[in-house]
Amino acid sequence: RLLADLRARFHTISLVWADGGYAGRLVTWAKTVLSMTVQVVQRTDDLTGFHVVPRRWVVERTFAWISKHRRCVRDYETLPAHHEAMIHIPMIMTMSRRLARTGDW
Repeated sequence: RLLADLRARFHTISLVWADGGYAGRLVTWAKTVLSMTVQVVQRTDDLTGFHVVPRRWVVERTFAWISKHRRCVRDYETLPAHHEAMIHIPMIMTMSRRLARTGDW
């Protein structure tokens, strides 16, 4: 459902990165139905120590930004719409601070 909404709103997006849990039928469905490429970023369990996995850091960084806000640290919300709003608010605050710092407007 999320990919279908993404395609409907932003028709120029053609590549989506996904976690290893989304491998399988979703990749072929997105390719045939939505004409969208879903690239699964796999992690390797056989490595020891810290290794950067390509594109996975983007998701982890975003989760860290959201977790800076106290209400997003725990799951207090009961309705999915409230939870979604509590994700939008920290991201709006984060992105508006970043835009204000640039001064390119």
